[in-house]
Amino acid sequence: MRAPGPFRTVTHRRLNWRGLAQDLPLKLVALSVALLLWVTVAQAAVREDTVDFAGRIAVERPEIPDGFVLRGQLGDVAVRLRGTPAALSRVSSEDIRATIEPSIIAAARGEQQDAPVRVTVAREGVQVVAADPATVAVRLERIISRTLAVQPRFANEPPSGFVPGEAAVGPPEVTVTGPESAVALVTAVFATVRFGDVGLDLTQTVQAMAVDKAGAPVEGVQAEPAAIQVRVPLLPTSTTRTVPVLFALRGAVASGYWVSRVTTDPVAVTVRGEPGVLGRLERLETVAVDVTRLTASRSVRVPLVLPAGIAPLEPTEATVTVTVVALTGTRPFPLVAVQAVGLAATQAASIEPRTIEVLVAGQVPTLATFTADQVSASVDVTGRAAGTYELDVAVRVPQGATIQGVQPTRVRVTITNR
Repeated sequence: MRAPGPFRTVTHRRLNWRGLAQDLPLKLVALSVALLLWVTVAQAAVREDTVDFAGRIAVERPEIPDGFVLRGQLGDVAVRLRGTPAALSRVSSEDIRATIEPSIIAAARGEQQDAPVRVTVAREGVQVVAADPATVAVRLERIISRTLAVQPRFANEPPSGFVPGEAAVGPPEVTVTGPESAVALVTAVFATVRFGDVGLDLTQTVQAMAVDKAGAPVEGVQAEPAAIQVRVPLLPTSTTRTVPVLFALRGAVASGYWVSRVTTDPVAVTVRGEPGVLGRLERLETVAVDVTRLTASRSVRVPLVLPAGIAPLEPTEATVTVTVVALTGTRPFPLVAVQAVGLAATQAASIEPRTIEVLVAGQVPTLATFTADQVSASVDVTGRAAGTYELDVAVRVPQGATIQGVQPTRVRVTITNR
């Protein structure tokens, strides 16, 4: 057997609790700060915020089919975004686009509709939450053209002692092009010129202006050609005179009608001529307007009758409007039979007097067409027993007439049993 060797001494180390506890509060604070920092960083890596973008984004105008135009104000929108704080901080207005879908607009051409606004953002980690407004009101309209005559217009009065002669414009017509609804508003095209301070003939090149019935410019239309040359001669007032325009009528209107009013447009014109001839001129008359057998109002454009040595500075025609209305009157119906209505089958009735006189009023031509059987009179005896009664007479007349008088208004009705 082997002899046991010598024993080895084992030394046990003791934990230094006293050293560990030294500065313990400070060490706990450091550990807490480290943990808080770690949690904050971890949460920031995954947190997403929703924010309103600072500024508004203009809605881009889409591509439109040829021959059409987009009507309506696209405006701009406010945008709300969602993403991490780091990604949101890098978004600029160049990263965001707001558009509308042309195919949606084209589906309802000519009708106004609310087109949805589509917003995109070119920044990774950022999404669009909403746009305000979410839609814009637009309408896709056809582009059309119309040809209209150019009308000269004076912005001011000519110099003292002069009157404008007949203006000449070139070209005399222009083509107005634009959206269908806007072109429909155009009633005239003006070329407006302004006189100077001296009595010289005027020659100016001005822009054609399309206007509506109120004389206001129509937006969104173009005139081609746009430049109009206007020439206006200036004439001394010593050789001109403004005189009234009087109408002339020929024939007689239809029976039962009368002429209630006649007007001329213009009511006065300016003419020129030798001073001696002008001094004797008091008025100008129109060519006679034929009103033979006329039963309705009528407007007709007729020439002016110009004496020798007189020339107009304005158009040589006038519009004469003749207003014709029907005469009103009365017509008697002296023998209108009175009928008993509502009489039982087992009863009989006698009426005294048996006829009455009815006076009907209305337009004379209408009264002339009535026949005696179109005017009726009756008394209602419904539910009455045998006996004698004083009853009111009910009278009916055709449409277009009124009852002017009834004589007598009451009759004696005697009801007997058969």
